[in-house]
Amino acid sequence: MRPHSTRITQPTPAERVHAILHAAQSMTVISDGSHTEVHRLDGAGAGHIHLHAPGQDTPASPQERRPVRLEFTDIAPTAVRDRLRARVTVTGLLTAPYSDESDQSTCMEFGQALLEDDQGRHFVSLDELCSVPPDPITGSEAEMLTHLVDSHQELVPLLVRLVQPQPEKGMLRAVPLAMDRYGVTLRLEYPTTHLDVRLPFATPVSDIDQAGPQIRGLLAAARRASHGQRWMSAPGPSGRPRP
Repeated sequence: MRPHSTRITQPTPAERVHAILHAAQSMTVISDGSHTEVHRLDGAGAGHIHLHAPGQDTPASPQERRPVRLEFTDIAPTAVRDRLRARVTVTGLLTAPYSDESDQSTCMEFGQALLEDDQGRHFVSLDELCSVPPDPITGSEAEMLTHLVDSHQELVPLLVRLVQPQPEKGMLRAVPLAMDRYGVTLRLEYPTTHLDVRLPFATPVSDIDQAGPQIRGLLAAARRASHGQRWMSAPGPSGRPRP
């Protein structure tokens, strides 16, 4: 559990996995030595897999259950360098042979989930997945980020002014990489490397309607920071910077 006194500025591994599974449009199913690519996961249909706890809805005997691995990739919706944000692998047991042509979803006994990202490897249990609330931004993240880049590109440099410490010289550009209920992540790209920085919202978003005001709050803070920087550097009557 998170301490109540600590300000939450980024999702837990369980929240990341939950969001990635919820937003996934495709997955790779590996079972019985075969790899099956399944697409169009945004609605009920062929190829879907229903996760459940061990011992629930398992009419098959232990001998009939088949090991299965589901692989998901989390790709940034914006054109950043190295768009792979994370990988999620879910392992478990199938109660019947997998078929992506079935009209009904396949039952899978959940084993564990593994999140791999730039922070390392994190194992997540089914209890942890079930205990986290859905992120209201997950379904709109791609649209919101691409809209920011395509229609309001001039606001991105403004957001960079909130980065502390300020970016090193030589930065080529900054691109929005991710957005979740806790804030926005920018990718600062340099000639041979990049750096991801978090800009946390004042408070976590609990409803998608709160996302706009929270983003405007970041922009307002960036403008205040910008005004302060200009005031500090403005020259006085003698031509020297004001104190």
